[in-house]
Amino acid sequence: MAVTKSNRKKHQSYISVSSQIISSISQSSLECLLESPKKKHISSLKLRPFLKNPRFWVFLMFVLCFLCMLKMWFHFEPVTPLTQNIYFTPQEKTILSTGLSSSQLNLVEIEETDNKIEFWKQPEGMGYRPCLDFSVKYGEETDEIMKDRTKYLMVVVAGGLNQQRNQIVDAVVIARILGASLVVPILQVNVIWGDESEFSDIFDLDQFKNVLANDVRIVSSLPSTHLMTRHTREKTTPLHVSPEWIRSRYLKRLKRDGVLLLRGLDSRLSKDLPSDLQKLRCKVAFHALRFAPHISELGNKLTERMRRKGPYLALHLRMEKDVWVRTGCLPGLSQEYDVMINNERKSRPKLLTSRNNMTYHDRKVAGLCPLNALEVTRLLKSLGAPKSTRIYWAGGIPLGGKEALQPLTREFSHFYNKEDLALPGELEPFEKKASLMAAIDHIISENSNVFMASHGGNMGHAIQGQRAYAGHKKTITPNKRQMIRYFMNSSLPEAEFNKIIMDLHRDSLGQPELRTSKVRRDVTKYPVPECMCNNSVTHSSF
Repeated sequence: MAVTKSNRKKHQSYISVSSQIISSISQSSLECLLESPKKKHISSLKLRPFLKNPRFWVFLMFVLCFLCMLKMWFHFEPVTPLTQNIYFTPQEKTILSTGLSSSQLNLVEIEETDNKIEFWKQPEGMGYRPCLDFSVKYGEETDEIMKDRTKYLMVVVAGGLNQQRNQIVDAVVIARILGASLVVPILQVNVIWGDESEFSDIFDLDQFKNVLANDVRIVSSLPSTHLMTRHTREKTTPLHVSPEWIRSRYLKRLKRDGVLLLRGLDSRLSKDLPSDLQKLRCKVAFHALRFAPHISELGNKLTERMRRKGPYLALHLRMEKDVWVRTGCLPGLSQEYDVMINNERKSRPKLLTSRNNMTYHDRKVAGLCPLNALEVTRLLKSLGAPKSTRIYWAGGIPLGGKEALQPLTREFSHFYNKEDLALPGELEPFEKKASLMAAIDHIISENSNVFMASHGGNMGHAIQGQRAYAGHKKTITPNKRQMIRYFMNSSLPEAEFNKIIMDLHRDSLGQPELRTSKVRRDVTKYPVPECMCNNSVTHSSF
């Protein structure tokens, strides 16, 4: 029978359940319903003493800190910024599990990257390799030179590291021309950096002597027989003198006095020498002048840290204050910095190394100015450098500090220098020694997959020559004279700009260049054809 709503409200229904049914309900289910809250309460009672004990919280904090330290340790990577972590890919883990060394892993990574990205591909070396085969006459003259104990050449070399290297190379050649024993070169204290490093602090003296044992007799100091003799001193050797001039000017006096002291050798010796002397230049620059073991060790360590994740670009930035002053150019940062550079140039006009009658604009258009960070960024992008490119930058602190580098660091976030790569304390023995710090930059740059200098200079020229001698490793030479007008054209579409810049640099990527086509260029920058050959004849190398 239907029940009305009013009736439902007035009447209550009851269900009677027999005791047997109740007893048949699972005892465990009832216990679960009735006793669970009690268990939870009991557990909390047991934990309460621990929670109130300060030692428990100290122990807990210690465990958490220890776990965090472990995590940081396993993920630590000196090369990587603190905001990033490096993880091995599955393929890398497979390679490591097979027992390959880190250098082999690096080669695999580079090979794979080369196949994908045009930027890392190396230029065609055309089969050129080092060949330093001296003439028979050269060997005969060596015997007489090594027997002579009467003539000694002393030289004082000045300037930065690479200026010193150039002068040491010429000192060896001049000693050979005069048939004199060479006293280990004296390094003049650098007045700008206050670096008092001696030859053996920077270079491997044993290597220097051993490699040149069949070319020039090298002694660490004057013998007692010559200590009190009168020294012939020459301070004003003209530029680009020939071997004949050297002999006619110095040989007679050297035989008379026994000791010749030369200063200021920078570019004094001609770049166009007889074949044997050109080969000797290469032998000194590429084989004898190795950095001291403690410098090489750290330089190679930092190189390996850059290589861990594949190829890298070494970038020599010439953006220091003195560079802008000497070149007569402006950094392009702000009006404040432009005024600072102009005032410095007016107060010290002798620092200007270019022609005084050129305006800044004329210098810029002529390709005589260093590239600033924005121009370097645009050039690299145009040449196909991916955003993931890992860049090692060498050189001094740029005018404007980190802000001056922002165009580069915004586009290429993997941006490091030696301070970023070194572990705490590793650079401490080299601090306040500009030549040693420059030597570390030199090693890492020389070993890079790609190298580029923003503005020539002695270091850029030295590394270009060494990379050519090592098999024409990719070296980008910015074609500033041709490209700068396109940089100044803001209306040029990006795609067209990139194509133009790429076309301008197709022959400026480290391919073999004949020195004979370069007027007064150093063979240590262009070692082809005097020091490298590409025929099938076997040649000696060191």
